[in-house]
Amino acid sequence: MILPPFRIFEWVIGRKFANPPIRFDLASSAGPVWTVGQILALGNGLPDFDEIKCTYAFAAGGRALREAIAEFHGVDPDWVVVMTGASEAMSMILCLAARPNANVVFPAPVYSAFEAMAQAWGFGTRRYSLSRQDGFKQRALSVRQAVDRDTVLALVNTPHSPTGAVMPRSEIASLAAELSELGVPLVVDEVYHPLYFGVPESSAASIANVIVLGDMSKSLSLPGLRVGWLIDADAERRKQLVNARTHFTISNSPIGEAIATHALVHRNALLSRSLEVCSENLGALSALMDAANNSLSWVKPEGGTLAFPWFRDGRNSRPFCEVLANAGVLVAPGDCYDTPEHLRIGLGAETDDFRQALSIIERALQ
Repeated sequence: MILPPFRIFEWVIGRKFANPPIRFDLASSAGPVWTVGQILALGNGLPDFDEIKCTYAFAAGGRALREAIAEFHGVDPDWVVVMTGASEAMSMILCLAARPNANVVFPAPVYSAFEAMAQAWGFGTRRYSLSRQDGFKQRALSVRQAVDRDTVLALVNTPHSPTGAVMPRSEIASLAAELSELGVPLVVDEVYHPLYFGVPESSAASIANVIVLGDMSKSLSLPGLRVGWLIDADAERRKQLVNARTHFTISNSPIGEAIATHALVHRNALLSRSLEVCSENLGALSALMDAANNSLSWVKPEGGTLAFPWFRDGRNSRPFCEVLANAGVLVAPGDCYDTPEHLRIGLGAETDDFRQALSIIERALQ
């Protein structure tokens, strides 16, 4: 099968190194950038890199890393399986669930790679739409109504990408219980957890009939490590997932796992910086949205690193995004999510850069 273009990736990578150069990257979905030196300087417990063997790591992930991830989500370390990013974790889940005529339920909009991989594995895809009028909320009822007798997985994403809407843990638990009666596991994508701008929510990882996806890329802002994970209480399914992984990527790098473990042990420093930067940038973006309310509207995100405003007159945002790119500011057009009137604006840039970028956006709007 030929996979469809990964539109958001093509847009970001195709312009990030363009000429004229991009000065302000507001298209990224990660938080503020860290260097390896900054990570290693966070505190005690540095790995002894001289002693790390450049061989295969344990397929499920090293014990120290799985313990750090388990502490992050409040679960048993044995429930954790380390993957090469959350995308591989989702691919492994789809691999095990594949059967003729099966379908998977996704929100709309959704991270497009998930849907593309589901279709590559032969799944039909069913969507439940998130509406502006309802604040882009993922409702248990909407998910349940999208499920039919051929559904083998349903997915929610909280904080949601790209809208920043948050699904309460109590509603996730209610949905997971309903789906359990139908034999349908609920996959909860938590890559933006625990980055919340209001009342924080606990991880859904301990809820029965839930498989959680997480990674180092988004709220922890370390996408270059390519470390992700899934958390599943079902021991037999975990065994099958590890076996499936040995047929694909085998394991992570032991060097990457060592850095990831150190970062997770000191995760409060990473999360504090992400929350501080994203919160300040969200305040600046709110001021711009108030000033530009004749042309733009939005639902203010409740968590995560993204905002998803739209043009009130319904125009396609891509020409505007091209103008911004030529002016040195990179934001993503909504047609990457099949919603062409929207813009995806990342909140993770350094605050001075973000404010300069907003000034350019404001002039372009005028």
